[in-house]
Amino acid sequence: MSEFSVRVLSEAEWELYREMRLRALRESPEAFVADIATEEDYDEQLWRDRMNRSDRMICYSGDDPVGIASVRMNEALFENAAELFSLWISPSLRGEGLAAKLVVAASELAEKKGASQLVYWVGTDNARAVAFASSYGFRPTEHRREPRTESARSEGIEEELAMVLALRR
Repeated sequence: MSEFSVRVLSEAEWELYREMRLRALRESPEAFVADIATEEDYDEQLWRDRMNRSDRMICYSGDDPVGIASVRMNEALFENAAELFSLWISPSLRGEGLAAKLVVAASELAEKKGASQLVYWVGTDNARAVAFASSYGFRPTEHRREPRTESARSEGIEEELAMVLALRR
């Protein structure tokens, strides 16, 4: 069994992030707001700009990148909050604890940036995602929003739920 690790990418590693993001969009298009055709056309500057808007984390199995997640400060709904988003794990490694490693790394990064809460949005009908988030301490809030993906709306998902993890601060 491989050793798993997580690290935050620098702006100079935009090509690795691009590669992983496009891989995630190809494999799980329904999980993202964006579409592969649009993002494949983005130029280098746009990818570099993205690297500076949020922290991009890569999860490795040995030397192989196998997962991604992003974290950004987002105090729109909650004071001193960071948001975890675009979490994706290679299908062959789902269930191996990699998503948990990304959540732990995201919460540690959020704390370092001064956040006292980590927000993660999930579809209200996605019992697996709600259970996953709950198992790591995320708790539902009263905040809801329209689903952000076209596939979620077409599947009749009525809303997404903000789940918050109180950090140790």
